[in-house]
Amino acid sequence: MISHPLGAHHDGSGLYVSNSAPELEEVVQVRLRVNKPELPEHVSIRAVFDGEPKMITAHVSHETADHVWFTAELLIRNFTQNYRWLLTGGSYGYRWLNSLGLHVRDVSDAGDFRIVAFPATPTWMSQSVAYQIFPDRFASSGRKYEVPEYFVSREWGQHPEGRSRNTGREYFGGDLWGIAEKLDYLEDLGIDLVYLTPIFPAHSTHRYDSQNFYEVDPLLGGNEALIHLVESAHARGMKVVGDITLNHCGRHHEWFTSALAGDSRTREFFTFDDRLEHGYECWFNVPSLPKFNFHSESLRRKLLTDEDSILRHWLKPPFNLDGWRVDVANMAGRQGETDLTHEIARIARQVVRECGPDKILIAEHFHDVGPDLTGDGWQGGMNYTGVQSPAWAWLSGEEFLTRGNPAVNRMETVSAHEAVAAINDFSARMPWRSRIASWSLLDSHDTARVRSVVGSDERQIAAAGLMFGLPGTPMIFMGDEYGAEGWWGEDSRTTMPWDDIEKLNPTTQQAYRALINLRRTSSALAEGGLQWVAVSDDAIAFIRESVSEKLLFVITRNLTRLELPTWLGSGTTWQQLFGEFSLESTSVTSKVAGTS
Repeated sequence: MISHPLGAHHDGSGLYVSNSAPELEEVVQVRLRVNKPELPEHVSIRAVFDGEPKMITAHVSHETADHVWFTAELLIRNFTQNYRWLLTGGSYGYRWLNSLGLHVRDVSDAGDFRIVAFPATPTWMSQSVAYQIFPDRFASSGRKYEVPEYFVSREWGQHPEGRSRNTGREYFGGDLWGIAEKLDYLEDLGIDLVYLTPIFPAHSTHRYDSQNFYEVDPLLGGNEALIHLVESAHARGMKVVGDITLNHCGRHHEWFTSALAGDSRTREFFTFDDRLEHGYECWFNVPSLPKFNFHSESLRRKLLTDEDSILRHWLKPPFNLDGWRVDVANMAGRQGETDLTHEIARIARQVVRECGPDKILIAEHFHDVGPDLTGDGWQGGMNYTGVQSPAWAWLSGEEFLTRGNPAVNRMETVSAHEAVAAINDFSARMPWRSRIASWSLLDSHDTARVRSVVGSDERQIAAAGLMFGLPGTPMIFMGDEYGAEGWWGEDSRTTMPWDDIEKLNPTTQQAYRALINLRRTSSALAEGGLQWVAVSDDAIAFIRESVSEKLLFVITRNLTRLELPTWLGSGTTWQQLFGEFSLESTSVTSKVAGTS
């Protein structure tokens, strides 16, 4: 949310909400901070109980030299408890404050703050930095495997062919043993969460067309290699998360081939219909990816709930994965008139919790993830629209725009005002807990590389400042730290240049290390609130603040001066993270500035 120039502020962090994971019927204190001397005469909250709104008066709870704090007692009557603030009289006149900001008109419930009364997300994730690995392209142990004839072998360092008949079939030879050998590199970088794209046998090296969910692909080293990798990571205090497709499997999957052969037990796992082009429902009409039918109770047991279901199998010993990222989670259980997505998400969440309270469940979602983050299902999502899209829209370089890349639905950049508005629009649709559990990212194996999008080291560092500074768990796609390039998904899936990696782009590597270290050591970034300070066309300033720490981020796409509001105070001592940084009265000149 953008704070009013007078500085009234509330969010879902611990400074403003006494318990973000309450039980039903618990009373939670919600707090509003207002700057002196511009005060409202009356403050209250409007909360909805059992579908009916009620006004609750807030009272002054304490004052500091610069602020007055108002507190209201909020009963958590429903699993999702929504509320917003009303400030009247004094300097405020008549204003509603919700997660989108202050309004001088009546507003709908869509932007209300939300507290959810469901079990909390594991705390370790809010302190982590994730690193996405595409196993075939990250590191090879040098082991030799029998490569199927449908794969096309490539030399390490060769650029992927990209948009051709070989897309998905190019085999570079990375394996899980190789990843384990590079854990020292990741640990030195500061990474403590490794996310692996699919590792099951498939007819593509992307492996989203799984043919067997109960085996690690022998080309990746098999089950033994996964056990070794996870044990090695855990010994370093690192987590490992897998990638599961609950929406579909591959046409060579044993369940589907059995169904095609007429097995009634597996035939109900899919939707067969002679009126469909391929005779069965598939993902985006791609025949190699038959879609699951979650009306089948037997399928639900196999995938989710059985004692040795797919979801449980890899979270338990001897594999001990620390959670799942769910591929195309927004489509799982959705098919025409059927919409079982939230039900499937709730079941999956319960199963994952039964495997261990510290296990996580993150949904892939390329557009508006908020409505699918109800608090009782997916713990968070891959926040493309709340982080990547605004960063791209604001920081895109000329070459990326002139290429007319289909990933960007515009031919010019937007101002920082519009980028921040987009961040707020998408973030307002999710509970605070879901937002901080979501993965913040600038790119992935499915998109162009951020370095190619923005066109310079300076703008990549600015984008990284947004990713690390905003609420959520930062997720780096392998190679971004040295400025790897790529213009679309397959073009971005390049191998890691291990022989030269330390020599590549020391500017971005140094910046990423500094930001990772800040993220890993900062309570404000792990659990603090977000307050926008100032926004111009070319610059953004925001504060992240916890009980014990306050950080200021100033990010510009061009070296420009940004006037900060007087309520920020010119007497504060700010520590430079990197780049030019000065604070003179209430004006700053900066690329990216962290503070403590």
